Amino acid sequence: MTDAPKPSPLNADARARMEALNAEAGNLSIWLRTQANAPAQRPWFHATDIGASGEMAQGRVAAGQMKAIPHHWKWREISPYLDKIARIASEADIPPVEFADRQQFLLTNPGLGGRLQVASTIRCAVSIYNPGDVARAHLHSPNASRTILSHNGGYTNVEGERCEATRGDLILTPNGTWHDHGNEKGEPIVWIDTLDWPLLEFLDIIWLDEELPNDMGRDNIRAQKTVFENGHSRHLYGAGGIVPRFVSHQRGIGHGMTPFFHYRGADIREALQNMRGQTGCPYEGINFALVNPVTGGPLFPTLGYGAQMIRAGEETRAKRETASTVYVVMEGRGQTEVAGRTFDWEENDIFVVPNFLWRRHIAKTDAVLYTMTDAPLLEKIGQYRAQGVDAAGKVTQLVA
Repeated sequence: MTDAPKPSPLNADARARMEALNAEAGNLSIWLRTQANAPAQRPWFHATDIGASGEMAQGRVAAGQMKAIPHHWKWREISPYLDKIARIASEADIPPVEFADRQQFLLTNPGLGGRLQVASTIRCAVSIYNPGDVARAHLHSPNASRTILSHNGGYTNVEGERCEATRGDLILTPNGTWHDHGNEKGEPIVWIDTLDWPLLEFLDIIWLDEELPNDMGRDNIRAQKTVFENGHSRHLYGAGGIVPRFVSHQRGIGHGMTPFFHYRGADIREALQNMRGQTGCPYEGINFALVNPVTGGPLFPTLGYGAQMIRAGEETRAKRETASTVYVVMEGRGQTEVAGRTFDWEENDIFVVPNFLWRRHIAKTDAVLYTMTDAPLLEKIGQYRAQGVDAAGKVTQLVA
């Protein structure tokens, strides 16, 4: 059996004639193809070179394609802007939370041309709430979470469940759940918002609702009534491996969303410490996933959350995957080498490792990193792959 003949390239005369036709056709919002598809990624999983990675495509076919790059947001550089926002809010007749629904700044990846996203599917922002601030009750189509950075974490009320937070806590607001936020303490609160907004924006299914039903509201429907006290979902699902059968696991109007909204930072830290003596993963150190306690699956269909401990002096082996991952440094100091760059990180720093790029971590002290990744989405569409470098320095398939 002979190989099929390869198509002949378009000759110069034919290309010129096609381009001339395109000058006419542009007014009809069509384009006559004059070049082959130019994807940014090579079939990287065949490569055995640790330096190989995806490359930016060229030409008309890829003109709209932008590629996230590794980036490191240093807390000591970005956090002063929270103080400035808080000062403006405290001095204003109408604080920003009233007209912008948040007092925050969004992180932007330098490779994405000003888009409000850190990776192709992930948006991150850092919010500050002054004492007395309340965000109006709302629900929306994106899945979202709060990673609490301040020791006073304020509260989030999710579907009537009051979640009082402290540093290291993760509070979920799955799509279709009513939620509101506030600060009743005497000091400002700070957290990181993470959403799958760019994915839903691409699919054109972004929506938001602020018309809280009257029977759910208080204070002129600005905030929800507290129906379930702090710790409600923890009491139902926090035992691990035990799922109550006497309650409905449906919270909000989203489909297949986790009913467990509040992961405590103290529990995450204790779990990591209890595993500290284990060998761990050569590519991740001591790590675990946070999962939906009803299904055992990821917290959201589009985003997965986890935590890892890289012990002092530990160096992980190089790994790359089709997923993008955002890291938040909750404790410690260290480095991450990614695509030929080195990020020296410390507490509260945020950095992103986009898909296809080699990375490895080096801990100077015991370090705890929280992770947010779009791996669950890629697994569902059959596109998750991963490679690692073994002890002999050879590239090996971890997930083919």
